[in-house]
Amino acid sequence: MIKLAKYLKPYRVKAIIAPIFKLIEAIFELIVPIVMKMIIDKGITENLGIDYILKMGGILVLLSVVGLCSSLVCQTLASIVSQGYGTIVRNELFKHIQTFSHKEIDKFGSATLITRITNDVNQIQTGVAMLIRLVVRAPFLVIGATIMACTIHLKISLIFVCTALLLSIVIYFIMSRSVPYFKNVQNQLDVATTITSENLSGTRVIRAFSRQNTEEKRFNEACTSLNKASVNVGKISALLNPITYMIVNIAIVFILWFGGNEVVFNTTLTKGDIVALVNYMTQILLALLVLANLVVIFTKASASGYRINEIFDTKPSLSMGKDDIKENNEAVITFKNVSFSYNDNKLLDNKLALENINFEIYKGQTIGIIGATGSGKSTLVQLLSHLYDVTKGEILLYGKNIKEINNDELRNYIGIVPQKTVLFQGTIEENLRWRKEDATDEELWQALEIAQAKEFVQKYEKGLKEEVVAGGKNFSGGQKQRLTIARALVGNPHILIMDDSASALDFVTDAALRKAIKNDLSDMIVIIVSQRTSSIKNCDLILCLDDGKLVGKGTHQELLQSSEIYHKIYQSQFKEEGVNNE
Repeated sequence: MIKLAKYLKPYRVKAIIAPIFKLIEAIFELIVPIVMKMIIDKGITENLGIDYILKMGGILVLLSVVGLCSSLVCQTLASIVSQGYGTIVRNELFKHIQTFSHKEIDKFGSATLITRITNDVNQIQTGVAMLIRLVVRAPFLVIGATIMACTIHLKISLIFVCTALLLSIVIYFIMSRSVPYFKNVQNQLDVATTITSENLSGTRVIRAFSRQNTEEKRFNEACTSLNKASVNVGKISALLNPITYMIVNIAIVFILWFGGNEVVFNTTLTKGDIVALVNYMTQILLALLVLANLVVIFTKASASGYRINEIFDTKPSLSMGKDDIKENNEAVITFKNVSFSYNDNKLLDNKLALENINFEIYKGQTIGIIGATGSGKSTLVQLLSHLYDVTKGEILLYGKNIKEINNDELRNYIGIVPQKTVLFQGTIEENLRWRKEDATDEELWQALEIAQAKEFVQKYEKGLKEEVVAGGKNFSGGQKQRLTIARALVGNPHILIMDDSASALDFVTDAALRKAIKNDLSDMIVIIVSQRTSSIKNCDLILCLDDGKLVGKGTHQELLQSSEIYHKIYQSQFKEEGVNNE
């Protein structure tokens, strides 16, 4: 958690002042046993009268009121600091995650990132609040009570010293054993969160295949593992309170035993002294119980802090350039000996998603990319969008390596329609304005018209204001695809990438979409990834991929003659269409 302390900087004044008020409360608590001693020894034993007892009682009430006010101030400041600190850490963590490439997102997984940004931040937030409120007070009371006991009777105060040392050893032992278990609990929570996320997002698939019982069993196993991990850490943490009570109560027995002998036989102690010593030992007990609970809280916070720092310590692997895009007469896009591997071993494992890809794309061209499943089509366009860095070779935009180009400018230059359609909760209008926030309604309707979505959007009573539920589940697959295409078109990107984004469209709508793009966006480079030869056969250039290799490059007619793989794909689909038309 020390690394995360820098986020306390905006609240450092409050974080310093708050413990001071808690210290004031602790000082008044240490005075209380002395006042009690005076009431017993002077007010009762020496019979100074009811006025003296009432006077001392008034002092006790005053000490309690001032201590309560000090405590309330401290707790208010602690809440402000801890909540503000948690907000800053959560925001910084989210901001850092946004810098991750797909590689880092794939490495951690969305479920554990959600757990760390919510549950783990809550744990360290609680740790900060307890740190401010109690970490100064508890040790001060233990040390202060021991010192006060020394002023009453030096020999008996040795019991306090031995008790404090013994309890410190116990607390250290419990803490050192608990940290690994708490880390395991958080990891098991990640697993349960992952399963929950998968089931909520895939509930329709689960029900379609009647897998409810299997998923319930899988979730139950994850919860059982989480339960076992929690029980294991609970067994260790549960030792704190009983051991603390046992040691302190034994210490009180010794105080009463030796102190009683001193009162009866040696008269070096008074009855008030014994009461004061027992009160101080009780204060130590209460302080150490708080400290024991703090150990559990700090152990959880420590484990969570480690997990959060693991995110902060992960540097994005994606190269971040600073240069602007400068158009010229060179090829707009150039792939030069590009190879890529998802594996960290890179080229050493020979598991290349793409291998030695070379081609050029010029302004206004329409490019088709086709190949079998797993041939590397989506990987190729993700590299062009700079969602991953190439493993070998380079991708050039107007002759400049895209690694050197400012990422924000590059993404604004390219409109992407991903393979998996994603719409966000809000309205159609809000979803369409993702690329250009100040887009006019005219621009939105124009994009919808090109994407063949204008007709069904106009049928809604609210039009562009029609609500979109989470995930766009109130639209069909074809409607979602057309809306995501329209979203990419808003703002007129120079390059439009459609990653198999017309798969849910019927042939008539697909043909109308391609015709509209060709007629209305003639200067735009359009890259179409598709499984259908009918969708790309009129493209200016077709790239045929097989097992990560570029096995064919040319027009439809050229590839029918030169590429056996493309010819097979076309023949298989042509025959299938022939059967369907009969």
